[in-house]
Amino acid sequence: MTDEKDLTNITNEPDRLNNDMDDDLNQGARENFEELFQESLRQPMVGEIVDGVVVQIDPDYVLVNIGYKSEGCIPLSEFMDENGQLTAKVGDAVKVYFEKKENIRGYIVLSRKKAEREQIWVHIEEAVESGALVEGKIVANVKGGLTVDIGVPAFLPASQVDVRPIGNLEKLIGQSFQFKVVKVNKKRGNVVLSRRAILEEERDKLKTDTLATLTEGQVREGIVKNITDYGAFIDLGGIDGLLHIVDMSWRKLSHPSEILKIGDIVSVKVLKYDKEKEKISLGIKQTIPDPWLVVESKYHIGDRIVGTVVSLADYGAFVSLEEGVEGLVHVSEMSWTKRIRHPSDVLKVGDEVAAEVLGVDVPSRRISLGLKQIQMNPWTVIGDKYPVGTKIEGQIKNVTDFGVFIGVEDGIDGLVHVSDMSWTKRIKHPSELYSKGQTVQAVVLNIDPENERLSLGIKQLIPDPWNEIPEKYKPGTKVKGKVTSVTDFGIFLEIEEGIEGLIHVSELSQEKVATPKGFAAVDDELEAMVLNIDQSDKKIALSIKALAASDARGDFSSFGNSQGEATSNLGELLKEEMKKK
Repeated sequence: MTDEKDLTNITNEPDRLNNDMDDDLNQGARENFEELFQESLRQPMVGEIVDGVVVQIDPDYVLVNIGYKSEGCIPLSEFMDENGQLTAKVGDAVKVYFEKKENIRGYIVLSRKKAEREQIWVHIEEAVESGALVEGKIVANVKGGLTVDIGVPAFLPASQVDVRPIGNLEKLIGQSFQFKVVKVNKKRGNVVLSRRAILEEERDKLKTDTLATLTEGQVREGIVKNITDYGAFIDLGGIDGLLHIVDMSWRKLSHPSEILKIGDIVSVKVLKYDKEKEKISLGIKQTIPDPWLVVESKYHIGDRIVGTVVSLADYGAFVSLEEGVEGLVHVSEMSWTKRIRHPSDVLKVGDEVAAEVLGVDVPSRRISLGLKQIQMNPWTVIGDKYPVGTKIEGQIKNVTDFGVFIGVEDGIDGLVHVSDMSWTKRIKHPSELYSKGQTVQAVVLNIDPENERLSLGIKQLIPDPWNEIPEKYKPGTKVKGKVTSVTDFGIFLEIEEGIEGLIHVSELSQEKVATPKGFAAVDDELEAMVLNIDQSDKKIALSIKALAASDARGDFSSFGNSQGEATSNLGELLKEEMKKK
């Protein structure tokens, strides 16, 4: 028999089965809905950057599958490089930007360039937040700074290029650096960069490390960062030290640029370090021994050396004998014979010269040198070549107030003093007779080798006419001549070329004459009588009064031949004339 309980179960079975079927149907629907919902969540959305795969390359487009119900197309140009070469192939994974849903051809519209651009902006914004650095290439010089390509154009202000101002920004174009992003405005497409911030951070770290180990007396390497008239600034690693010009070399420098240029790597010694002020004094010459410590034992008076001309001054030339040791060749020690106005007349910087050591003064760090001492002094043999009395011929090199200089041989001139130009003429200035460049003859009168002087004479080429004058013009001789000048005390009468006599005012007339002026004029011809001759002073005394007295008596020829007789007769004649009056 069937149990009541079993009957009840059988009776209720259809309902239970129906309920179980409903539960199964509901569960399946739920699962299907969930799957459809998740699938809808996975579908790309317009405006998103999504992953895709290149599935086909056409002449104008590249088809990309992004898991959407249709494929997307991208212009082929977005997959071409600068040289026009295709950069994609079927199967390549690529990130793309979902621009639009299906177009009229049934494809969704995608963009590879927009995806790259969006990724760049994301990277830039992340860099601002995190402080990460971006890589970029400087591409142009614009007002106020530079344009940098970091995937998008960015602005680098001139003040943020380096820790020090850079004069010529053009030289940075084409160079790549890392930059810090300091400001971003995506809507306006503005990005501001700084390279200075990175350099300052690096410099601060270097500075900390350098100062931690820096001590006086150390020898360190540094880079020449800047050069001034008084020295150079050396970067020791995050901090600069001053290298003064006097501490650069043991030799004297006119300017630091003589031995340094910006960018040079140099070894320097820390001379002084002020920790509080962070000031550092450096020296290069202190890294090597002072060469002057051994100069006295290496260079002696009379030694002949070879050196290089390193600089010229108005008073001489400095010659480098070795690093840090220089000698001076004074302008007076350059030639035995030539008058050298400036060292550049005979030397130039860089010339290698032989010289003789004339003096060594270690305390003053001075070595005197001579160039002319290498050659024989021509003044020591000039007396043998041109003994006194030698006749020479040469060109007038110079005309002065006191005489003319005649070139005897190369570098040696002789002086003809104005007093040695003529026996008879009164010469006020040598230019009355001679001019520069004129060729003349002269006689050697005196040689002074010690003072390097050679005296010449022109009048000595002919005999002194005054040797014949006393015999030619004895007292009582009647002479005729031309007036050359009229003075307050008398009249000068030229009785032959270059020979003048004086008619004193008291000898002009029997009558008293107050002044010679008006009595005669220049170029007038007068007759007079010789009263006296002073051969040593080259003077002739003349008298018109005595001549008149002689003529009046008519016995001019009665005067004796001797000076004594003539004077006596003349005196008697004058006495007789006075009696008549």
